[in-house]
Order: sequence, then structure tokens, then C-alpha cells
Amino acid sequence: MSEFSQDGVQSWTESMSARERIRSVAETLREPRSVNWISEQADAAWSTTNEELQALLEQGQLRRVEAGETTLYQPDYTQLLFEEIRTLIEESSREELRSELAAITKEIEGWQATYDVETWEDLEQSLADGTLTSDELRERRDVIAFWRENEEDRRLIKHALELYSDVESAREQMTAVADRATS
Repeated sequence: MSEFSQDGVQSWTESMSARERIRSVAETLREPRSVNWISEQADAAWSTTNEELQALLEQGQLRRVEAGETTLYQPDYTQLLFEEIRTLIEESSREELRSELAAITKEIEGWQATYDVETWEDLEQSLADGTLTSDELRERRDVIAFWRENEEDRRLIKHALELYSDVESAREQMTAVADRATS
């Protein structure tokens, strides 16, 4: 039987396998980390962690970083970027991507007008204004976080739209080759 905390949320050690937890930790690293650190964070055995990290290395998901006598691991950010772009292309039509881009642009324009700023950095500078209430500060911090996320999404969507035709062509070529091979 699964263990639940007092608030009814299932523990991740109960809801995910050790290998899933290791992958989750490894794929979200913001800085290079050791097997020991990843093992501890994932609540997994060192040997299982080491095996899974080696598998992720072989799959191109992670990169190894040598720091003196210590081996550290970090995500292959280039691989992650291309995977995100590929997922956008595979799961969204061109029109859906264009619509999302327009929605993001409209939301950013709304923030620019509301706060009379051009960038999230300008809004961040306004946090030093001594006249803002704690609620206003919290609201602006939230908007800054959403704005930054929107800019990252916009960048990925633009890349996806730029590559959409190339990916479609490659997919059509693969399908044609597969059809010829099976007929």
C-alpha cells in the first residue's frame, strides 16, 4: 500500500521508481552535480544512480564534467533545446504556434502598458521604488517570473516556426523511404 503524507500527497518515492527519480533530478540540474549528490536528492542507491547516469550519458541526455578528481554531471542543454523544439513541432500545428506567439506578445504588451516599462528588467528595477506595498511588490515579482517564462516560450516557438518546414520535409522523406522499403 502506498504511503501518503498528512495532506494526502503521495511521496515521490512511492509514485516514481528510483530510475525515474534519478532522471528527474538529473534532467533538471542547474549546475553540474556529483553521483553522490544526485543519489541523495533522488533518494536512490549510489549504484543505481551511477548506472542511470551512465545510460543518460550514452543517450546524449547528460554531459560529464571533470572537476579535479570529481566527476560531475549536467544536462546537455543543446539536446534539451532541440527536444523542446521538436516536441513543439510534433504536437502543434503552425497555426497553433502562431496563435500562442500572438497571445504571448499580447500579454507582454499588456504588462508594458500596465507598468509603463519596455522589458521585465525595467519592471525589476521598479521593485526598488520605496512607495510600493507588499502586495504590489509580490504582484510585480510574479509578473517578472511570467514575463521571463513567456520570453523563453516565445524564443522556442520562433525557433519551432523557423524549422517547421524543414522538419515536415524530413518527416515526409522518412515516410517515403519507409513506404518504398515496405512495398
